[in-house]
Amino acid sequence: MGRLDGKKAIVTGAAQGLGAAIVERLAEEGCDVAAWDVNAQSVQATAEGAAKRFGRTVIGETVDVTSASAVRAAVDAAVSRFGALDIFVSNAGILFSGESTEFDIEKWRKVIDINLTGYFLCAREAARVMLPRKSGSIIQINSKSGKKGSFRNSAYAASKFGGIGVTQSLALEFAEQGIRVNSVCPGNLLDSPLWTQSLFKQYAANQGISEAAVRQKYIDQVPMKRACQYQDVTNVVVFLASEDSSYMTGQAINVTGGQEMR
Repeated sequence: MGRLDGKKAIVTGAAQGLGAAIVERLAEEGCDVAAWDVNAQSVQATAEGAAKRFGRTVIGETVDVTSASAVRAAVDAAVSRFGALDIFVSNAGILFSGESTEFDIEKWRKVIDINLTGYFLCAREAARVMLPRKSGSIIQINSKSGKKGSFRNSAYAASKFGGIGVTQSLALEFAEQGIRVNSVCPGNLLDSPLWTQSLFKQYAANQGISEAAVRQKYIDQVPMKRACQYQDVTNVVVFLASEDSSYMTGQAINVTGGQEMR
């Protein structure tokens, strides 16, 4: 018996990295899960792997979180398949870094569209189907960049600051109706595909140092002197999804090894 046995969940940005880890952890804890991503092949592989390992129903769906109609249809499809929706984890996100005076405005708009507008669209559709049952947990994967500015990452920080605003506003709106809305603010997941395939290269170029030096720089900033791991984040996701956090809403919980304490 898992802590979330029999619960029904949706996870966005689930094809790889942290999203895939969240799908696997929720399935391990007893959830049936709809895993969403724009990468059809990878999200299907994530779903099939989790279903095989943990014996739960896990389905991979191709969903663009910036499309209001697609999000609504996919939420309705999940509820039709599972019979209910108890947990929604909004993890989909992107990051482009760069000097603000030269930053491509189309990249700015894309970051805001996926990270902020996409979160709002997902959260409101999740709330819509949770409200009749007066029960549900909506969890946004935010960032420590939702708490303080990030060097040459103005678009990303803006999207994450805004995300906490959405979390707090929806938490107030639905508090008396049994829907809890919270954010998780991880530190740097230095071993994730986002970092190893993209950010180390971007930051090395932006800061004029080697990728190895970038990694050490970010570890040195953490009081606990290690990178954030998937399990550090999924532990908090399970807590927020469970009744153990039944008196918590509108929170943005740091998982940063002491790097952020507000």
